[in-house]
Amino acid sequence: MNFINRLDEMNRLLQVVAQSRPALVVIWGRRRFGKSRLLTEWCRKVNGTYWVADESAPAIQRRYLAEELSAVFPGFADVSYPDWSVLLKRLASEARQVNWHGPLVLDEFPYLVSGAPELPSVLQKWIDREKREGGIVLALSGSSQRMMLDSVLNSNAPLYGRADELFKLEPLLPGYIGEATSLSDPQSLLDFYTCWGGVARYWELAQPFKGNFREALDERVLSPLGVLHDEVNRLLREETPSAMPLRPIMDAIGLGAHRTSEIAARLQIPATSLSRSLTQLQQLGYIRREIPYGENEKSSKKALYRLSDPFLRLWFKVVAPHRGILQTASKPVRIKWLENNWPGLRAQAWEELCQMAIPYLRLFQREWQPAGRYWAGNQSEWDVVCKSLDDDILILGECKSLAHPATRKDIDKTIRALMAKTVPDSIGRMRQHEYVIFVPEHDQNAGPLPENIHIVDGQHVFRALVAPHELIG
Repeated sequence: MNFINRLDEMNRLLQVVAQSRPALVVIWGRRRFGKSRLLTEWCRKVNGTYWVADESAPAIQRRYLAEELSAVFPGFADVSYPDWSVLLKRLASEARQVNWHGPLVLDEFPYLVSGAPELPSVLQKWIDREKREGGIVLALSGSSQRMMLDSVLNSNAPLYGRADELFKLEPLLPGYIGEATSLSDPQSLLDFYTCWGGVARYWELAQPFKGNFREALDERVLSPLGVLHDEVNRLLREETPSAMPLRPIMDAIGLGAHRTSEIAARLQIPATSLSRSLTQLQQLGYIRREIPYGENEKSSKKALYRLSDPFLRLWFKVVAPHRGILQTASKPVRIKWLENNWPGLRAQAWEELCQMAIPYLRLFQREWQPAGRYWAGNQSEWDVVCKSLDDDILILGECKSLAHPATRKDIDKTIRALMAKTVPDSIGRMRQHEYVIFVPEHDQNAGPLPENIHIVDGQHVFRALVAPHELIG
């Protein structure tokens, strides 16, 4: 797959090199999001050195790194390095002799720390000296987010505060699906996102199927031989330390338990024991905490916990509960399990996309705050709620993931449902209300709509999520 989307991240990395001074770059994030691809593309552009660690013994790791560096410094691998301090001292000396400033990328840095817990402290001293004396741009990257936090990002970590550039790599923007796959119609784009979310590696695996999502999911995920059939367990095991003990919480959420009390009841444990585990899963990017729009993030008692991306939702809905059946099921049976759950998964994905897109659509010639969902007891639920930046207008949206172009009948039915809902004073008082119906496609000849009813379709949603910095009217 071509290198796409990561323009902002690449520009930040290129700027580090352009400043012509020593620097520390730190990148972390979930596996499969494309960190290694970003770093190798960066090194290719600036003639840097990329090296990825593994789980070998420290002496072997140093040997492998020395072999890589010998391409820049001939003879570098001709000697053995008894510890990391000696290797780094030699590296700094060689680099100064030939005026080499990197960047040097150490990918999967947590593997190095697992074998040599002293390495972050050694690097701390080395980096401080390099910055004083003028030396190398060093980049550290890792998919074990807990280890990256402990080594670099926590306030008591040896390398804390020393990074000149650090960011967490997020999923690919959904608007780039068309460029990656040659799909163009909104229905196909929505189906693709419902399967794979924004995970770069999954996009690559889906490419040969040219938009046939049923075939792709059966071959890659549902079949016991599929490369992603055991994906969630693999992701959790590859964390350092393993995150497998957190798996039951994800199972409970996947089965429909979203409140802390519901999750605790499913697991038959006290709700008070869940706080730390829920926080860890949020930090790892596997779940997200959702509160009703307008509620205070810290004090809200109405929080719901949801799986963070479409692929996780699909895996826990279709694969996890049916592992035994899927081991012996025929392809038609596997597809049936998928189709039974598909409408709900598609609806969640569409709602998520619409919330993501609203701040970048510049509806009504306004700029918008981040959107969310609203619910409260017996009050009306709203799929999309968003205030204008000037706080004068409130968008209230309904998302319909129809698999066909919305007809006038579909639109009128949705309008009646919208008008029957109440708007809570906590978010709607003293604001102009505009109602938006979100559909992947609609009949362009359906006729005029009431004055405060508007339609946003999939073309606008996906176009907004290609380049959010380019506001779309």
